[in-house]
Amino acid sequence: MPNRLAQETSPYLLQHADNPVDWYPWGEEAFQRARAEQKPVFLSVGYSACHWCHVMERESFSDPETAALLNRYFVPVKVDREERPDVDQLYMQALQVYHHLAGQPAGGGWPLSMFLTPEGEPFLGGTYWPPEPRYGMPSFRQVLQRVAQLWQEDRPLVEQQARQITEILRQGGSTLGTFVAPADREHSLDPGLLEQAAQGMERAWDPHWGGFGPGPKFPHPLELRFLLRLWHRTGRQRYRHMVTLTLDQMARGGIYDHLGGGFHRYSVDGRWLVPHFEKMLYDNAMLATAYLEAYQATGNPQWAAVARETLDYLLRDMRLPQGAFAAAQDADSQGREGAYYVWTPEQIEQHLDPEDARLFCYVYDVTPEGNFEGHTVLHRPKSWHQAAAALQIDPEELQQRIQRARHRLLQARQQREAPLRDQKVLLGWNALAVEALATAAQVLQEPRYYQAALDVAHFVDQQMQISSGELVHGWASGRPGVPAFLDDVAGWAWALLVLYQADWQPRWIDWAGQLADQLLDRFHDAQGGGFFYADRRRQELIAPQKDITDNPTPSGNALAAGVLLRLGHLLGSSRYLEAAAGVLQQAAPAAARSGLGYGQLLLVLDEYLGPSYQLFFLGQRQREPLKGILADLAGRYAPRLFTAGTHAPESLAGSRLEPVFQHKRSEVLPALFVCQGTHCEPPVQGAEAIRARINQIVQSTQSAQAADS
Repeated sequence: MPNRLAQETSPYLLQHADNPVDWYPWGEEAFQRARAEQKPVFLSVGYSACHWCHVMERESFSDPETAALLNRYFVPVKVDREERPDVDQLYMQALQVYHHLAGQPAGGGWPLSMFLTPEGEPFLGGTYWPPEPRYGMPSFRQVLQRVAQLWQEDRPLVEQQARQITEILRQGGSTLGTFVAPADREHSLDPGLLEQAAQGMERAWDPHWGGFGPGPKFPHPLELRFLLRLWHRTGRQRYRHMVTLTLDQMARGGIYDHLGGGFHRYSVDGRWLVPHFEKMLYDNAMLATAYLEAYQATGNPQWAAVARETLDYLLRDMRLPQGAFAAAQDADSQGREGAYYVWTPEQIEQHLDPEDARLFCYVYDVTPEGNFEGHTVLHRPKSWHQAAAALQIDPEELQQRIQRARHRLLQARQQREAPLRDQKVLLGWNALAVEALATAAQVLQEPRYYQAALDVAHFVDQQMQISSGELVHGWASGRPGVPAFLDDVAGWAWALLVLYQADWQPRWIDWAGQLADQLLDRFHDAQGGGFFYADRRRQELIAPQKDITDNPTPSGNALAAGVLLRLGHLLGSSRYLEAAAGVLQQAAPAAARSGLGYGQLLLVLDEYLGPSYQLFFLGQRQREPLKGILADLAGRYAPRLFTAGTHAPESLAGSRLEPVFQHKRSEVLPALFVCQGTHCEPPVQGAEAIRARINQIVQSTQSAQAADS
């Protein structure tokens, strides 16, 4: 008989609806029962594309004996971390605190398994536990029996530890020395902080395969975008090399889907070869943006191709009929991880003629032995020129034949059982997709990407707003979810700013301004600085959270600072600018010390330090010569420029942009007004003069060495 999770909309929770475990969803009902029966709560947090979550579900939560232990001694609560990131964030931090107090190495991941008092205070935790003792770990049943015994026989000790962990969480975790320190309002923000952060990244950088750390290896698109900006600012070629090597190795590795486009979550090794096969919306959106910026900065058409294939994957496989994007695709299909993606030589030969099969197997290293459980994860160990030389074929002909082969094999692969798709719509993740699509529409000059971004905006407008313009975090099965969190509100406001640059529709600025006001009115901590993760009016957890680091999506505080910084300059709001500066002053020292994990904040700090320009155009953006001017500008790497415009200032009546354009008039069109902060230059009139001034501005924002490379 199904348990309570059968009434939920989350695909992950529904996967547990037939467990013999007496699961509760997160909510007061579970804790009321725990208090009434004086039982601890067992909290299990995961998500639908998580491989080890599925393993633990099969091994333990589907096992009647294990379920009997859980039901007898605990109140079991199951949480989808993507539906309730606030719960996940709090108790993942609690796990770090627990490890620290226990003298254990820091660790985390999913499934997250925590034991809580009936008041929600954590006292013990871990991640995956096997059904039998192995890997040096006790079995899950042994853990349950031991915790039940501790609760019954040493409850005062358990409660003391719970209070200690909770107090550290309420202090922001600063006792550990690993979380953000209190705000230092007097800290000087200067470019030296950017280079200090980059030095931290260099210490972790892999000079052979690119990326950071030995493996498992994650893409870190925000850090790559920051390093590209730092190269642009300083001209230091090592930063450019770190970016281009990493992007090249990822695009050639098994972490990239060479048939369908898009990236898997991470590689289990250090050379991007064997991925953890789940695909996440946020990874692909952020990586598409990173490859687009690399294409702008280098002109390498390979980066444009990767961005296009990644976005086309999202449009083909992740877009829902309503226009928004689903959250993720599972790692497993046919009962095995990666079964949908891997190949044998015989399977290749079934679909290609012998010569094309030979070429394809050589280029993508498909061998009888394979590189993953007797099968091959496609990857390109040699460059196109190296492979063509070894095969004694013209490189262009080789790429054309391989492209045709890829198309045939993708069609064949689509006949396989596809991985499960998590259908829920998450606002913050869709915001990242809109940013990538709206950017691609301009950089690649492809209107279909703009239309896709517009479809998401319409969906959010119609389905993810409730009373008084308040947004919701998620949407599934026609039902809106819980109220939006900081990264949802700030992320969507940022997406609207990017969308505005693609069409100059003032409604996007008006909406972004409304959301900026919500950030300050509902999330801002006027006393402690920064922004709370959850709306101040709805602080239901044992400790309020502030997300300064990226994990793995951009930090809500960094997104908020970026939105307020751009809108503050655009609209001339000192209130916005002061709040943005407050976040940077509080978090920049920690970002500079670490580097990794602060990519979004460092992007905002780079823009804050400038030089940054606002370019205000008067003219018809869809007509020449302005159309060509904007297309040329979109093809250039100028990350600290913001473009705005209108064909008729009087059409902005009632908009937040009305006072911005109120005194910007010109009898000659097109015209350009260049502003830095509160200072605006006299208008530049005529296409030739505008192009010349834009060239001067772009050159002024970059190092001479970067301009020459």
